Amino acid sequence: MRQVLLYRGEDGFWIAGCPSLPDCVTQGETQEAALANRREAVQAYVGALKGDNLPVPEEHFDARLVNV
Repeated sequence: MRQVLLYRGEDGFWIAGCPSLPDCVTQGETQEAALANRREAVQAYVGALKGDNLPVPEEHFDARLVNV
């Protein structure tokens, strides 16, 4: 299970990223599409790391939303 940051981009698409997996970001026209794409992106990202015998970062669930 991975923590996901979901937000609307400037182009109106929804962006979904996993803070614990640097540069693992995807998007979709709807929140549901972005989340579905995120599942595929995480699987591919983790698969690539394992294929290259690199460590897979652990999830840390320590994000915090702050308004400024």
